[in-house]
Amino acid sequence: MTVLHATEPASVYLSVAARTEGVGIEKISTVLYDERSLVKQLAMRRTLWVFPRDLLPAAWGSVSARVATQEQRKIAKDVAGSGIAPDGDRWVEESSEAILAELAASGSLTTAQIKDRVPQVAGKVSISPGTKWGGDVPLAPRLMALLGARGDVVRGENSGSWRLSRIGWTPTARWLGESPEPTSEQEGYAELVRRWLLTFGPGTLRDLQWWLGTTITAARRALADVGAVEVSLDAGGTGWVHPKDADPDGRIAPVQPWAALLPVLDPTTMGWKERDFYLDREDVPYLFDTNGN
Repeated sequence: MTVLHATEPASVYLSVAARTEGVGIEKISTVLYDERSLVKQLAMRRTLWVFPRDLLPAAWGSVSARVATQEQRKIAKDVAGSGIAPDGDRWVEESSEAILAELAASGSLTTAQIKDRVPQVAGKVSISPGTKWGGDVPLAPRLMALLGARGDVVRGENSGSWRLSRIGWTPTARWLGESPEPTSEQEGYAELVRRWLLTFGPGTLRDLQWWLGTTITAARRALADVGAVEVSLDAGGTGWVHPKDADPDGRIAPVQPWAALLPVLDPTTMGWKERDFYLDREDVPYLFDTNGN
């Protein structure tokens, strides 16, 4: 499935359960927290995902880097606007360094423990005053999300059940036992698109741009970089497939109809922006929000 949605912790387990037999909660937890071949990473559209370990450098160099840039800009603006520090960017960098120093000494800390040990991040900022989304927002969780998007830290051990997220933040190098280098931005997008095509192709350019949470230019360039093949869709319009799927002789044999109950944010239902090929258009507003979730 390329990656699994992890915003709701249970979705990881239920998405696997819907597609496998005999892979239970304990095995999935082992892969996540003992073997660590799957790792939670903030990436496309500022969403939390479970990535296969070898795909992390591609995310760090592309989609996660994009999220990190956006998050730093927002936090710095809010810090300066709330009067916490005149130079928001400097405050973010100094606070990030202080957090990473504490994590280097301790190994793993919860967000609450980080607030206790780095008092400067324990405050709140006011966002969107005068709107229904406005209010005072804690700084520490936002900083941890930023450090996670940068690839400096990961969501390590979970002290909650499989349905809950009570994580300890851990330096990435300590959790993985190594410090993989991020790819270049172009290489990162190309690798993500290559895998997306193998999982979700055929898909449209709009599908891909939305799934990546990037610009149409970046999505189009990545399609070219992987040699994606243009195809005609049954409903009209243009789609794209991986080169190996463009060969009629390589088609997968038909599968008998079957059904599965899918969780919130399942990777299949979240694989495309345009869903008319499997949903009646009038049903979409009842099933998906305006962001496509």
